[in-house]
Amino acid sequence: MDSDTLLGDAGLAADVADEFDETSADEDESLPPDRYLDREVSWLAFNQRVLELAEDPKVPLLERANFLAIFASNLDEFFMVRVAGLKRRIATGIAVPTNIGRAPVDVLADMSEKAHELQARHAAVFRNEVKPALDAADIHVEAWSDLGEEDRARVAELFTAQIYPVLMPLAVDPAHPFPYISGLSLNLSVRVRNPKTEKTEFARIKVPPLLPRFVQLPDDGTGTTRFIPLEDLISNHLEYLFPGMEILEHHEFRLTRNEDVNVDEDESENLIKALEKELLQRRFGPPIRLEITDDMDPVTLELLMRELEITEQDVYRLPAPLDLSRLFEFGKLDRPALRYPAQLPTTASQLLQSEPNEEPNVFDAISRGDILLHHPYESFATSVQAFLEQAAADPQVLAIKQTLYRTSGDSPIVEALIDAAQAGKAVLALVEIKARFDEQANISWARKLEKAGVHVVYGLVGLKTHCKLASVIRQEKNGELKLYTHIGTGNYNPKTSRIYEDLGLLTADPQVGKEVTRLFNELSGYAIEKKFSRLLVAPRYLRKGLLKRIDNETANALAGKPAGIRLKMNSIVDEAIIDALYRASNAGVPIDIWIRGICAIKPGQPDYSENIRVRSILGRYLEHSRIFWFANDGSPEVFIGSADMMHRNLDRRVEVLVQLKERGHLREISRLFDLAMADTTASWHLDPDGEWTRHSRNATGGLLVDLQTKTMRDITARRRSR
Repeated sequence: MDSDTLLGDAGLAADVADEFDETSADEDESLPPDRYLDREVSWLAFNQRVLELAEDPKVPLLERANFLAIFASNLDEFFMVRVAGLKRRIATGIAVPTNIGRAPVDVLADMSEKAHELQARHAAVFRNEVKPALDAADIHVEAWSDLGEEDRARVAELFTAQIYPVLMPLAVDPAHPFPYISGLSLNLSVRVRNPKTEKTEFARIKVPPLLPRFVQLPDDGTGTTRFIPLEDLISNHLEYLFPGMEILEHHEFRLTRNEDVNVDEDESENLIKALEKELLQRRFGPPIRLEITDDMDPVTLELLMRELEITEQDVYRLPAPLDLSRLFEFGKLDRPALRYPAQLPTTASQLLQSEPNEEPNVFDAISRGDILLHHPYESFATSVQAFLEQAAADPQVLAIKQTLYRTSGDSPIVEALIDAAQAGKAVLALVEIKARFDEQANISWARKLEKAGVHVVYGLVGLKTHCKLASVIRQEKNGELKLYTHIGTGNYNPKTSRIYEDLGLLTADPQVGKEVTRLFNELSGYAIEKKFSRLLVAPRYLRKGLLKRIDNETANALAGKPAGIRLKMNSIVDEAIIDALYRASNAGVPIDIWIRGICAIKPGQPDYSENIRVRSILGRYLEHSRIFWFANDGSPEVFIGSADMMHRNLDRRVEVLVQLKERGHLREISRLFDLAMADTTASWHLDPDGEWTRHSRNATGGLLVDLQTKTMRDITARRRSR
């Protein structure tokens, strides 16, 4: 799956869909046993919030279509990983109770019920709201029955010239076994009858995934932009594929398979080769979901269920068209009035030169003080990308070290590393080839880097390297070696940096540089680092460091000192962290949690969480940064980094948080939280019973403040006032 095409891609979903976690906390008898929310139901509630944006008529029309596509793509990955993982564990008898103590089979039933409900609602939004609105905006998704004779003749020419040669009908009979159905492929089931023998046969046609899903129709002179789904076009030209046969039935269906990958690193002599072997097996994972059009005849459905070994629970009956993730294709339409207003990122004010024609120098700017970057409001290209490109070209730079988790298909970051290596600099790239759904792309990048002379390593056995680090070693004019460091919350991906909200720190602080150097040594060689000063590093120290700070806030509150905790994350599930927050709440610590995805915390519960508030913000940008703010008796400690509060992040990944020191940066983070948690800001509120309620309008019906729009305006105004 191409992460560049998804707002979660790998963006909204892969980040939150991972292996099942086991409880990490010792039972706290002072807290009630039902103190957690189910993580799977919470994930589905997150995707429901995405769907609510598609349902909102105040959201620009093509953005609503985009949110429909995001929802569909998210749910695909949820089935491929979360549902598939649970099914595998149930089948093998190794499933353990969930984080709320429920039996896995019961959780699976709940997940299925909610997924059926959401998919039906998703299809209804497209059919009843978005499609009519597209029609009203002169963007028509036509059915074959809508076309006149002239249109049909022109489409027939298009079909025979561009589509028919690519199609491969596959018969099913004693000489032709039931064909392999690949995961996420859209297919046509066709039943035909031989008029000579009266014998009925079954065939399958795969809708070519490399062709546009919505085929643009020729201009009919009305100025209307018109499309027809590719499968509808194929369905109405079946006589080309089965000449002489009588077409009895034809229906669409789509299959989802288990596409998780597991590699035993301890037993593997060559990680890349082992992973490539597993990737070949991924496409043959067992089926876990069958989507069919709601008019499919019982005979065809029975055949599919039998051959694919699918249960009734796994069948999703939906109105055509299936696979609305391909609504992403409408993003190519040049209709700016139907989109969010354009917002151009600015260059961070600290990176601007004093003279307009002066050549920017990132190293000089960093030397003047730490720079806190906020993407996409501040440009990734003129900050992080420029930092690495200048490092590659600067003859004073001796070495570059960087982690790569996900990057774009034509990444200037990777090209900068290649240029640096070819210029004779020492370059180390730690490529995480186990990044889900980006495995093959990362293997390709790793090999390209190696061929260019970059030292490529793959981190530590048993751990994913998820931290976002770049280190540049530069010899200054006085002969001194100086370390320039970037630590971020998001991937080194120029494409997703335009739609992912992330924070990053550029610093020349010697302590940070020293600690990051030691960490790179541990990741690429053999080293044991026992102490960090400005960093919190998983899996060894991060949970301990955060628990220590939460407990400190608890103690301060009990002592009558200033106390408070503010957290921004994608997901929070870890029981040890949650229980510590509950104890802090009991002590009177006000706790604000700003979450995007999974949240297992029950806020506002008497006796253990009444001082906890939880908000979620979704919009044009994907909220992706992680922030950890502790009042610390009036001297706030603030960290940013790559880790969510999930077992995988704390126990099975290399994650890094860095402490912010500049007072201006601390004030900026506080302002951001003030805005996010304000009742005048549009957001979803998590209720004590686990329900998310959207708050988008005030008491008089006016729209509440959009955090992302206001943040862009504030940052732009700040630059103008410089």
